Order: sequence, then structure tokens, then C-alpha cells
Amino acid sequence: MAIEDIKKELEKRFAEPLDEFYKRRIIFWNDEDGEFLDEIESLTLCNAKVLVLEAGHLFSAKQLLSSSDLVSNYLVYNPLVVDPEHDWFLDIKLYSEEYRADKTSRLMQEMQIVNTAELRHVVKDFKGFFNAASRRKAIASFDGFIDKKSTLYMSILSVICGVKEREPELIIKSSLLAGADLENTVKMDLLKYGASPLFWSLVGSVTGYHESENMDDLVNHVVLSAVSRTMSSDALSGLESKYSDIHSGFCYDLVFNWIHGQDKNSFRSIAEFVENNLSLLDRFNQFEIKDLEDTDILPIIDEVILSKLMYAVTKRSMDNTSIMSVIEKRRTSAWYDDYDYFYDGIYEVALMNQFYDSHLNSFHHVVAKEMWDAYTSEYYVMDSLYREFHIDFSTCLQNLHPSLDDSFKDLADYVEKEYKNWYLDKLASNWNTVIEQDLSSTGKITGLLQQTDFYQDVVRNVDGKVFVIISDAMRYDVAYALAKQLEIETTADVEICAQQGIYPTITKYGMAALLPHKDLSVVENNGSTKVLVDAHSSEMSDRDGILKSYSENSVAFKYRDLISMKRDERRAAVKGKDIIYIYHDTIDASSHNDETTVFDACYRANHEIKNLVNMICSELNGLNVIITSDHGFLYTYQELNESDKMERSSFKKDIVEQGRRYVITNDLANPDFLMPVKGIYNDANLLGFAPRENIRIKGAGGTKFVHGGTSLQEVCVPIIKYKYLRTGYKAYRINKDKYDTKPVSIALLSSNRKISNMIFNLSFYQKEAVKDSYVPCTYNVYITDASGNEVSDIQKIIADKTSTVPKDREFKCTFNLKSQQFSNTEMYYLVIVDEEGKQVPIKEEVQIDIAMSIGDFDFFGLDGE
Repeated sequence: MAIEDIKKELEKRFAEPLDEFYKRRIIFWNDEDGEFLDEIESLTLCNAKVLVLEAGHLFSAKQLLSSSDLVSNYLVYNPLVVDPEHDWFLDIKLYSEEYRADKTSRLMQEMQIVNTAELRHVVKDFKGFFNAASRRKAIASFDGFIDKKSTLYMSILSVICGVKEREPELIIKSSLLAGADLENTVKMDLLKYGASPLFWSLVGSVTGYHESENMDDLVNHVVLSAVSRTMSSDALSGLESKYSDIHSGFCYDLVFNWIHGQDKNSFRSIAEFVENNLSLLDRFNQFEIKDLEDTDILPIIDEVILSKLMYAVTKRSMDNTSIMSVIEKRRTSAWYDDYDYFYDGIYEVALMNQFYDSHLNSFHHVVAKEMWDAYTSEYYVMDSLYREFHIDFSTCLQNLHPSLDDSFKDLADYVEKEYKNWYLDKLASNWNTVIEQDLSSTGKITGLLQQTDFYQDVVRNVDGKVFVIISDAMRYDVAYALAKQLEIETTADVEICAQQGIYPTITKYGMAALLPHKDLSVVENNGSTKVLVDAHSSEMSDRDGILKSYSENSVAFKYRDLISMKRDERRAAVKGKDIIYIYHDTIDASSHNDETTVFDACYRANHEIKNLVNMICSELNGLNVIITSDHGFLYTYQELNESDKMERSSFKKDIVEQGRRYVITNDLANPDFLMPVKGIYNDANLLGFAPRENIRIKGAGGTKFVHGGTSLQEVCVPIIKYKYLRTGYKAYRINKDKYDTKPVSIALLSSNRKISNMIFNLSFYQKEAVKDSYVPCTYNVYITDASGNEVSDIQKIIADKTSTVPKDREFKCTFNLKSQQFSNTEMYYLVIVDEEGKQVPIKEEVQIDIAMSIGDFDFFGLDGE
């Protein structure tokens, strides 16, 4: 800074008004480096005298300022470095002002660094670093003044690493992300600005790493130290030199916060490097699941666990309860979402195995109605599990996981055998035995609701306006899932039952049966059959007229047409209507393009119908909704064997219409191996036949997704009765607690409120089972100090247990305290908060009494200075 500029600046400061009771102004110009010694002698000020302090003449200068001249303004130029304890002018400085003009002081002022000799030396030592205005601006952006050398060092490292806070965790994380050792940009900048010793001193203090200044080795050390926090030392045998037990807490906190944060995926490259560098896949494969299941630092741990689970579930080498327990534990791990469809698929197969074990001696019914009731209450679950598994398997086929894909395909083969070769075969064999007489004599199974009576017995019995949603090919298990979702997610009474579908279980027959009618009949029509309702065609274009012929205030829509309307158009379309039929076709339509997408279509269909129900109740003032289908379906993923198909040569000449699961012939046919089924076609001198069990009749079309036959999956047509309850209605007010959904709650089960280890376990329990109005909820649980600062990691509890047995609703969580000091006289709190933040957090007082807790780190070895 030029002396002329300094003169102007000083004269301006001396010209400023004095504070009250002050009669003059004294300014100490501190210049410890003596940068302006040569120019000070020529400096004169118009409104102040200039006094230069010299060693050996301090007494006379003090006398001048304190007694000889008490009225003049003074600029006291001080080029001396004086210990504050022996400063002759300390009393005068207390009521005087300070001025600095040297470059170092200016820089320090710009960056809010307190101007002490110690910090001046640091600024000079890092002159190259502080030359850039952008770096000085970054230093100045930190909160508060920098008054300690350690704070300044941390500020320098933070800026080099590009982080906004002076936190060791962030500094080291940034350095790990900056690339391999030879290309690491942070390492290059540390060397460039002479900050490398500071960085490695910090690293050694917080992580315990002292081996070399190699970033690759540091990566191994930090990650492995984090892993060691929650993994048995046996699994890391031989790697002791590559990690630190003592500093594992800091490393675990760093990695835990990283992989549970928004930038989790940036850790993947770090993880893959360590996994490959230390051959961890081969190592972990040698250990049991129990040795690995508590650790979630590395994605490869999930892959090892998944491989072992898939092997265990197919080989039956691990009991199903244990398999599901492992998966429950992994649900809260950091990488679970990346592998959830693998875990979900395995969980579903474990449930299928449980079903197998508990029903091994089932399927020996002698009465059809009893078997029907067993299917609609419990057997259908196997169809649900098979469907859910294949939704997960479909996701697997759309994503690449080289180490898991083949094993999951092996699992799919296992599922196919259990589902098709055992469940479907046994179920169908028993079912065919108990229904054959009824079907051949009347076509109707004794004791069952009939689809042909749907309009009269179900629709007409609704009090008030009713919306009827008919979803083509919605199977019973799919409808059951929809009913449960509606029950949980909406305020309504929801019931589900089933009716026997008309034979053959195909669209044109089922859709006709659901319409009002006095007579259903069949006529031959160009090599097929046509279904008539009261002698009229029953195609989609005819259904609105048929409905109106029985009730003038009726209307029929296609689902796509209805949702494409604007709200006012929809309201106008249903205004004054009492019966509204809505035809939905997502499941059956998907099979026309790709059979393998049918289960995904089931999921979409349920989502669409839920939204449709909400629209009916919220926009169209609907209260009553009935959801049903024209027929169900059979589906198996794998191609069928020849033994699953039958020739039609013996009756081919007599065929009038045929599908994979039914055949309609003239009245001369007598096909071998087919079961006769009486139906509406008999009056047209036609006969109907069905293949037994799950056999497909050879012919055109797909063989995986089929319908038309008499299997429970095809003929068991669901009926969901939905009664919406507005909040003001009497039924709602009386049973408010029943209908208002509320999250299940959790509470601490452990009686001990004293924590005496850095790693500790706590048990919790879910107070209510997920049922009726109680819905699942996810909670975060952690420890805080009295000020609300988190002092432990955050553990997640997914409270979605449906069991009514309290023991089955318990959770065990392992917590890790952060590496810091704890006081056994202060109070800490266990906090339980739901993820959505809709409930008041629960706080439980706990005491932390750690005999040898970890104190504040001396990052740079400054405590002894």
C-alpha cells in the first residue's frame, strides 16, 4: 500500500468525531515486520503528530503520551514485537485504536483472522495459498473470527478440499473422492500449497492412519476401520494392519453419514475400489450370514448375503423364519434399496416354503364349497406370492447384477417347480375331483354365488347410486390385494367375496353374465360363438342399451373414456344416473402383447382402480362401488412341457370354438380326457368341455397366460363391495376410531436407561399390529444431548408387523455413539421420530457413562506449544 494512500486513510480516521468524553485520538500503527520503517520518517499528518517507537526509548515515549502531551492526536508507529505481558503501552492501547497497512495484516483483516504473531506466521507460511482472492473469500466465509492456529489450519484444509465447514469428516471425505493416489486432485493441491503435512497430521489424529502419504491406502484404512466397527474381527483376520480399532468410531461415523446421506452413490466407487483391492468378495464368502448381517458399509456385503440366502432357500439349508429374520434386519441397511427386489423375492419364496410346509398334506377336500372357501381364505396366498415374486424377478431382468442374476434365475426355477409342479397340480387335481359332477350335470357348483346372478343379487341390492367397475381378467388374489389397500388407505367399509364365473371363463361370456338379463343364449357365428343377452348382442357397444332396458338411469363407460374427460364432463355424464358400469382392461390387454408382463399389469390395474375409486368418491359424489371381473386366469412363467399340452385330433372335426383352456363342439363330439361342462351353449345344440388340471389344448395363441377353463384361478371371480364413509355421516361418527387410519407406534422395551459402551443394543416393540385402521410407519431412532445435537448414528425401524403376538413385533437395534466426550452427570435423550414428521417425537431420558470416552482431537499436535 503506497504511503500517500496510507496518509489519506489516517488523516480521514483522525478527522472523525471523537467518542463522548474523549479529547484526542491515539492510533497505534502496528508493523511488526517493519515494512514502512523507511517511509515513516517522512510521513506528516495535518491533524496528528507522528511518534515512532524505538527499542531503548520506550520510557520517554510512554511519558510523552501519558503526561507530557495530553491534548495532541498521535499516530504511534510500532515496528516492535512485544510480549503482551511486558507491554509498556497496554494501558494506553485499551483506549486507543489500531491500524495496520502491511499486506499480511490487510489479508488477515479481509479473512477475519485475529492479528496475532502466531497467526501472522501461518499466513506468511502459506503466502502462495492466500494469494488468490477466491481462496481468501472462501476463508472469510466461515463463521466467526479465526483466533487459533488449529482453526486456521482447518480453514486452509477445508478450502483446498472444497468443503463449506471446518469438519475433519468432510475434509477426509472430499480427499477420498478426489481420485486414485496418482491422480488425486486434493493431494496435488495439498502439495502445491504446502499443506500436505497439515492434512496427514489431521488424518493420523482422527483415523489412526500413519503408514504413508498414499490416498489409496488411506481409502482402504478408513473403509476397513468403519467395517470393523460392526463386524466380527474373525472376518477381518489378516487385515489388522490396514485398519484401526481405536479410531473405528470416527471412520464409522464418516462412512455411515456418507452412505445414509443424499450423495450415497458417490461412495460406490470408493467401495468397489476397497472390495477389489482387498479381495473382500472371496473373503466374505467364506463366512456365515450371521457374521455379516449387522454390517452395511459395503454393497458387496449385501451381494454375499443375498447369494447365501438364495442358496439356503432353494436347498432348504436354513429355516424360513431365520431367512425372513435376516431380510427384516437388512431392510434398514444403507444399500437395501439397491437390492430390494432380490430381498423381496427371497422373502416371498421363504413364505412359499412356509405355505408348502403347512399345506403339504392339504388338498384332500371332498366338498367343492369347502375347497372354494379354503381357496378364498388361505390357498389364494400362494398365487399372490408367486405373482409378487415374478414382479421382483421382472425387475431383476431389467437390471444388471452379474454376481446375483444367475442365482436369482435359479431361484425362479425353484419357484416354478414348487408353484406349478406341486401347488397348481395338487390344487387342480383335488378341485377337478370335487367339481366334475356338478359341472357336468348343471354347470354350477353347489353352494356358490353365481356370476349370472350378479346384477340381480349384488347390483340391485345396493341402496342408492352404484358404480360397478369390471376389470377384465382381475384374478381373486389380485382383487384381494386391492381390497386390503382400499381398506387401509381410504375411509370405507370394504368386503370381498367371490362368485363362480360362467363357463367358459372368457370375456364375451363373463361380460354378458354381469349384465342384467332374463336369458343368456349362444349362437354359432362364423366358426365361433356369440353370446346374446335377451336375444341381443352383448358387445361393448351394446351394453349401455342393455343396462338402460332394465333401468333407464343407467350408463356404461370405458375406463379410458371416463378418465379422459374433464371433471365437469364426468359429473355431467353421471348426473341423474343410478347404475354406472365402468369397463377396465389393463390386465387382459397386456397379455395380448407380451404374456410375461401380466403380473406387472396386475399392479398397474390396482393402482388405476384405486385412483378411479378416489375419483368416484371425491368428484362424482359416489358412495357405493362394486369391483368385479369377467374371469380370472392361469399363469406360469416358464414354457410348458409337451406333457402339459393335449392333442385335439380325436375331436378336431367337431370343434366350433376353442381356446387353450376350453372347447365348444357340436353335439356329436365325445373327446377323450376332457371334462364335460354344461352351459348356456347347450340350448344351441352345442357341447362344452374343459381340460383337467392345468392342461392346455394345443392350438394357436400363448400358453403362459390362459383362461377359459375351470381352475380356481380362472373360475373364482372376485366381488369387492366398497362403501365410502364421509366424515359427517352417522356410521363414520359412531365408529370414528375404526375408520380413521393412524400409524402404529413403537416404544422402548429395554428397561436399562444407562449406556456404558460406545456400541450398544436397545430393544423396541411395535405396540399395535398393522390391521384395520392401524397402518405401517417408519421411525428414526437416535440419541441426542440436551441441546438436541445428535450424538449417535440413526437407526431405522420399519414398523409394519401384522402379527397379533407381541413377541413377533419386537425390534433390536445396534447404536454407535459418536467419537466425542460424554458426561455422566448430563442428561441425554433417546429420540423416536417418524420419517414423515407427522407425530410429536418421543423422548426418553438416558444416561451415558463411558469410562474411557474419546475426547476432542488435537489434530495438529498443538496442545504442547
